[in-house]
Amino acid sequence: MGVKDFWALIHPAIAVFFVFPLIGMVVNFAWQTRQRRLQAKEGGKSKIPPVVGKEHLDLGRWLTGAVVGVTLIALAYSVVFGYSGFITQQREGTLEPLQVGFIVLMFIATIASLIVLYRAREAHWRGIFATLTGAGLVILGWQDGVYRRTDEWYVSHFHYGIVAALLMIFSLAIVQDIYKDRSNRWRVVHTVLNCIALLLFVGQAMTGTRDLLEIPLSWQGPYIYSCDFENLTCPTPAPPPASQIPQVSTPAA
Repeated sequence: MGVKDFWALIHPAIAVFFVFPLIGMVVNFAWQTRQRRLQAKEGGKSKIPPVVGKEHLDLGRWLTGAVVGVTLIALAYSVVFGYSGFITQQREGTLEPLQVGFIVLMFIATIASLIVLYRAREAHWRGIFATLTGAGLVILGWQDGVYRRTDEWYVSHFHYGIVAALLMIFSLAIVQDIYKDRSNRWRVVHTVLNCIALLLFVGQAMTGTRDLLEIPLSWQGPYIYSCDFENLTCPTPAPPPASQIPQVSTPAA
């Protein structure tokens, strides 16, 4: 496994080690928060401590940053090392410095917009910087090198990830409105959208595992990409050199 292949593992490693455990904790606290609210509404005394609401809020904010961050890491790797990415363009002599500068600025602007979104208090500023953060992800996602699987978008790891990240950004933008809205309208919107996001995360786990199996190591790429993906056939490999064929000794009579 080469250096390029090692960098490819950073995104799934962070997702497995940090993001998915965080999702489990957020879902657990969300369920406890809802149960405590229902028990209080019925007039009973809940055994669930009131701190679960704050823990759900704090971990949810962490989850949004983690999801957006791991998405940006995946996009950065794809834009640089992916098929038709910067490395390939440089090798073919088609790399444009202005495009590289634009993409670098887009990464910086997206990260900056997310940071400001965390700090914004007024609704209009939260809407503006949530829009800028989401737009940055979408623009970066449609650059050359990103493995999108557009012809099968309904089972695409990329599309699931982008939609899940956008839902997380939206949830972060409306969190203050949830606590101000006495009609619970924003709370219902938050619950429904995050249930959809949870299903997308499950799809992320499945499609991400599939893509790791399908994307070859760097030294295997030239042979793998010469295969016929429609008919599921590959060219017959050339026989190995004689020096690599193990010699079988014949036992003496």
